[in-house]
Amino acid sequence: MAPPAPASPGTPHTGTPHTATVAAVLVDTRHWIGGARVASPATFTDHSPIDGAPLAEIARGTAAEAGAAVAAADTAFPGWAATPPAERARLLHAVADGVDARAEDLAAVETADNGALLRSHRRGVLPRVAHNFRYFADRLLALAHDDFDTRGHTNHVTWDPAGPAVLITPWNAPLMLATWKIAPALAAGSTVVLKPAEWTPLTASLLADITHEAGLPPGVFNVVQGYGDEAGAPLTADPAVRRISFTGSVPTAHRIAGAAAAHLVPCSFELGGKSPLLVLADADLDLAADLAVEQYDNAGQVCLAATRILVEESVRDAFLGRFLDRVAKLTQGDPRDESTDIGPNIHPRHADRVDGFVRRALAAGAKAVVGGGRNTALDGALGGKYYLPTLLTDVDQDSEIVQEEVFGPVLTLQTFPDGDDDAAVRLANGTRFGLAATLAAGDRERAERIAARLVAGTVWINCFYVRDLSAPFGGSRLSGVGREGGDWSFDFYCDLKNTVTASKGWADHG
Repeated sequence: MAPPAPASPGTPHTGTPHTATVAAVLVDTRHWIGGARVASPATFTDHSPIDGAPLAEIARGTAAEAGAAVAAADTAFPGWAATPPAERARLLHAVADGVDARAEDLAAVETADNGALLRSHRRGVLPRVAHNFRYFADRLLALAHDDFDTRGHTNHVTWDPAGPAVLITPWNAPLMLATWKIAPALAAGSTVVLKPAEWTPLTASLLADITHEAGLPPGVFNVVQGYGDEAGAPLTADPAVRRISFTGSVPTAHRIAGAAAAHLVPCSFELGGKSPLLVLADADLDLAADLAVEQYDNAGQVCLAATRILVEESVRDAFLGRFLDRVAKLTQGDPRDESTDIGPNIHPRHADRVDGFVRRALAAGAKAVVGGGRNTALDGALGGKYYLPTLLTDVDQDSEIVQEEVFGPVLTLQTFPDGDDDAAVRLANGTRFGLAATLAAGDRERAERIAARLVAGTVWINCFYVRDLSAPFGGSRLSGVGREGGDWSFDFYCDLKNTVTASKGWADHG
């Protein structure tokens, strides 16, 4: 196991009542509203998942701050919507440059705040954050729909900015997932109020600084921190809001949809997943095992994770042997250590939730062929949020562990008869979700036949987590509503307009 780093991720900063030093980075803990920092009468404590240390006292938003943020976004909207696309794109590129300039700070603070691997933040996540802004800035300038003719009339389609957008984002990849939404909303000419998850608010505050330094006008980008019922609910119920985008749980999406319905506000939801990994008998089993172990990334806290491994019966043992060999080589520990492969779960309550799923599955007859509990070897130095990478066999298709999203490093293994594609598809599609699916196969035609039958927003064949911003991203069934990425994002954050012009009736000025 990786030894813990000697220093705590951070302790509350005592220099001022509104800042904290986290991983040697100064972070303002107030809201960002209308181009200024705004405090709240109350605060809440943000703790690091690495060792439970308190990081900061965060301004605790209420309906007052939520209303002020929406009002600021609404006031700023006409000017931002009228800003020429080239200027909006320039400012978004400036934000991307600011992210690059502060990449090390952002990576260190994000790791302290959400416990994901520091090496992943440095090498993969932060470059993608900057890319989100650059991609949508460039896509804005290329946005066009060919005019078309209707009986001598010309149809011209345009994307008109919709208005203030409320974006509510999760804790498992706070900055990257937030900027998937922020970048296209701003590029589209809509203004933004971001509510980050209360367990991971810090990099959203740093991003507010970056947008200010890049020159975004006051009120174009706002951040309100706090709890869902105190800050999120008034944001989603505000009649001035014209778009709501949420990534998180199905129950919360139900509440947001109810609030949005009162004002007929369009919503985009990216929700839970219970995705399958199908391993066919002719697959490269080494590749399949690599793909399976990759599902433990971020301690299993990935909505797209293929947590249900479905293996053709004849290769079960060969696949399982390769998988267990790879799991044995994983190192769990402090995510700031370069040698660590798996860090902590986000919060004690969440770790308890993960453990509850496993306890109930074992009591129902499941077998843990690896893992099956907390990593008690790390309890003394790091606390009880480190859960062993776990694989459960002997599980029923209708069992809780197969049907419900655990959101931790817990996989299940089931088999299907050789050559029985119907059985494979039936198992793969046999949940309420439909976010993604992964397929390991040697025969291209068979893989494509099966992929065509899978209920999923994204299907990966012999790969995992290849994400191009030009592609549509979202889920089917309870995994979500709508699509993000490419022109689909502009379709959401804009009101599409079709202008039809006749060829007759023009005054002759010649």
